[in-house]
Amino acid sequence: MKIVIAPDSFKGSLSAMEAANAMNNGIKKAFPDAATVLLPIGDGGEGTMETLVAATGGEIRKVHVSGPLSNQVEAAYGVLGDGKTCVIEMASASGLHLVPDGMLSPLKATTYGTGELILKALRDGFSSFIIGLGGSATNDGGAGMLQALGMHLLDKQGNEIDRGGGELCKVHHIDVNSFDKRIRECKFIIASDVQNPLVGAEGASHVFGPQKGATPKEVELLDLNLTNWADKILNVTGIELHNQPGAGAAGGIGGAFQAFFPVEMKRGVDVVLDYIKLVDELIDADVVITGEGKVDSQTAFGKTPLGVAQLANSKDVPTIIVAGSVGKGIEVLYDFGVVSINSMLNSPMSLREAMENAGELLEASTEQVVRLYFHQCIKEKGRSFV
Repeated sequence: MKIVIAPDSFKGSLSAMEAANAMNNGIKKAFPDAATVLLPIGDGGEGTMETLVAATGGEIRKVHVSGPLSNQVEAAYGVLGDGKTCVIEMASASGLHLVPDGMLSPLKATTYGTGELILKALRDGFSSFIIGLGGSATNDGGAGMLQALGMHLLDKQGNEIDRGGGELCKVHHIDVNSFDKRIRECKFIIASDVQNPLVGAEGASHVFGPQKGATPKEVELLDLNLTNWADKILNVTGIELHNQPGAGAAGGIGGAFQAFFPVEMKRGVDVVLDYIKLVDELIDADVVITGEGKVDSQTAFGKTPLGVAQLANSKDVPTIIVAGSVGKGIEVLYDFGVVSINSMLNSPMSLREAMENAGELLEASTEQVVRLYFHQCIKEKGRSFV
C-alpha cells in the first residue's frame, strides 16, 4: 500500500507540513505498514517558499525591508537547492499579516518592500526568480516595487509621487531610464492563480480591495487610480493592462510584472508540483490525499487540491480530499479524479475550537477516510493491501 500525502496549509491553524504529518499519523493508525510519501504543497501564496526550499534542499535568507505601511519588517527570500534560483513570496514583505489589527490602509499600503527583496537578490547575484503572489495588503499596482528598483513615477510638476495606491492618480509620467537594467537579463516565473484584470468590476480594487480594508468609496477611488496607472503604462510600453488577465493579481502587481519584467505567468500550484516532483511519486501509488482549510467552488480555480487531483488523474491515481470545511460548488472536482471530499469536523464546534484542535481533527478524519476507502477497494476488487 502506497499513499501520497500532498496537502496545502490549513491557514491559521496548520502549515502544509503540519497537515501532512497529521494525515500521516491518521494513516499509520489505520495501516501501520503503509508506505507513505509526504509532499506538503503551496499554491503560490504563503508557504510556497518554504515548500520549494524544503523540497530542493535549499536555504532561507532573512533581510529587513519596508513593510506594507513603510515600517521596517523582517522578510525573507529562499534559495533553491540548485543555488541559482531565488524564491520570493511578496507577502513576506507586503502581506496582510504584517498590518496590525485595525490599521489596514490600501490607499497607503505599498509593494516597495517586495522591490527591495528583489533588489537584494539581484545584488546577491541571482538572475532566476520565482515570485509568489498572494496574501498582499496592497493595491498600488506594483508601483512601490518599481520605485524600489529605480523607476521614477512623476507628477505634473516632475516630482516623485509618494507610496500607496492612493497616489496613483498623480502619476503623469513614468521614467524608466533608471529602472534596474539587470532585470532585463533575468527570468521571472510569476506564480499566481488570479486571472482578474487590473481594473473594472472584476479588477483588483473591486474584487480584492474590501478584504484589504477598502470602503466602497475607496474601492471606486482605487479603481480610478489604477486606471490612470494603466493609461500611463500604456503610453510608455504600448502594453494595455486594463483588461489583461492576471494583471489584477495581488493588488495589481501582476500587471507591473507583465509590463516591465521578462515573465512567464504560471498557476502557482503547477510551479510547486514541478519542483516537488509529485509525478514521480505517483508511480505505484494507490491513492493521493490532499486538502486545505476550506474546499468550495473556488478550489476549482487552480488551488492545491485541484492541481494535485489533475496530475494524479493523468496517472490514473484517485484523489481523496480532507478539508477543514466543505462548501458549495464542489461537484466539479469529481471530474478530475477526486473520489471523495471530506470535512475533518466531527461535531458542531466554533471556528476557534476547530482551529485550535486542527491537528487532532485532521488525524482522526484521515484515519476514518482511509479505513473506509481501502475497505471498499477490498470489497469491490478483492485486492489485499496487507
